[in-house]
This record gives sequence, structure tokens and C-alpha cells, in this order.
Amino acid sequence: MTAPTLLPPPPAWDSASLRAPHAQPDKARRVEHMFDVVAPQYERVNTVASFGRDAAWRRRAVAAADVRPTDVVLDLCCGTGDMLRTFAAASPQPARLIGLDFSAEMLRHGAYPGLRVPLTLLRGDAQRIPLADASVDVITCAFGVRNLADLDAGLREIARVARPGGRVVILEFASPENRLLRWAAHAYCNHVLPRVAAVLSRERVGAYRYLARSIQTFETTTSMQRRLMDAGFASVTATTMHLGGVALYRGLRV
Repeated sequence: MTAPTLLPPPPAWDSASLRAPHAQPDKARRVEHMFDVVAPQYERVNTVASFGRDAAWRRRAVAAADVRPTDVVLDLCCGTGDMLRTFAAASPQPARLIGLDFSAEMLRHGAYPGLRVPLTLLRGDAQRIPLADASVDVITCAFGVRNLADLDAGLREIARVARPGGRVVILEFASPENRLLRWAAHAYCNHVLPRVAAVLSRERVGAYRYLARSIQTFETTTSMQRRLMDAGFASVTATTMHLGGVALYRGLRV
């Protein structure tokens, strides 16, 4: 039997690849490797970088999901499980939680002490969700859709697995519309955050340089709403938080 060929890790995000991070042909491999590397310190960096506000954003997303006791909730790009734990702590609790991520290390570093809601963790691609059509009531994704190699394919998959009347709730970073706030946000992401993250995580793959550029080159809130509607969602809304730096999208499956 021939041993499987192991691919070398993709190169770190550098100035050339960061000019258009969403257009890189190997974006999926780069993102997967990047999250494998940062997994041990991922939640710590998030808390410090957001000044502790990330927990409040997740609670607001869970509230927007309008959870019912019979709901099956799917969290895409679930990482180390902070969104899943937020759902489990909410009232009412859903009937079942499913977390999906393609980074093995992010899944491995997840912790769920005292969880009282049945939980299934899956390793897989959000563009090819390993669930049946119309099988879940709520689909969430916190700061993950920006990392998909094909955003529209991911949104279509979300629509495929959502039951009629199901809710999609997406948290994602955004560029503030106000020019001064946008300048301040970009300065923080480009210069302060990478240095803070380098101290805390000691990563060498350019993860937090990628974070900054992937935000600045991502969809506007208007175009994200349009893409959600094109994928099959109605009553799509976008609410901004954190002075316009974070967007909360919500839609209903028609």
C-alpha cells in the first residue's frame, strides 16, 4: 500500500497574497492551516483584541436567533466552541447543537464543561455541509463567512440545510461607513492588533495581518444582505455594532 502524500503547509500570508486575500486560489488551505496554528491561543487573543466585547456580540447573535426548545442549531466555523457555549447558556436552550469546522486543531481545543445540551461536533467544510436538506432550524456563523473560499456557495449551503422558516444569524466584521471611524479601525487592525496577537500567540503565519486585510476587502453590509437574499433568505436585516465595526445579519428561509 502506498503511503498518502502529505502536502507541505501553505506559505504564510505575506504582502503579495494580502493584496487580495479573498482571491487567492489556495485560500482554503491557507485559512485551515492558519487556524490550526492559532488554535491554542485563539479565544485569549479574541478577548484581548476586542476588549472583551466579543462575548456580548455573541449573546446578541443568540438573542437574534429566537431559539425555541425544539430547535436544532448549527454553528458553522464553530472553532473552539464559544458560540456553542453561548447557545447552551441561553434560555430557552435548543434541543440540539451541532458545530462544524474544518480545522482539526480548533475542534481539538474546544472545551464544553457542564454542557447540558446534546452536542455533535463535525469536521467539515461549510461549503459542503454534511447534513440533509431542511434539517436544522437555526444556522449561525460568527466571524467565519469572510474566510470561505466561495462565499455564495457557503450561503447556498446554509439555505439548503435550513428548514422553511429557519433563521440564519451571521456575525462578521465590517468597515465603518464613517471615514474617521474607518481610519481608526483600519489603523488598529493593521498596526496594533498584529503586534498584540504576535505577543500572545507567537504565530508566524500572518494570521492577524490576514484578519485586517480580509475585513478591509470583504463585502459591504449592503452587498452581504443582497447575497443572503440571492441565496434564498427573506426579511434580511443588518445591524451594526461597535461603532460600525461589527455587523449582525439575520434572515428567514423562505
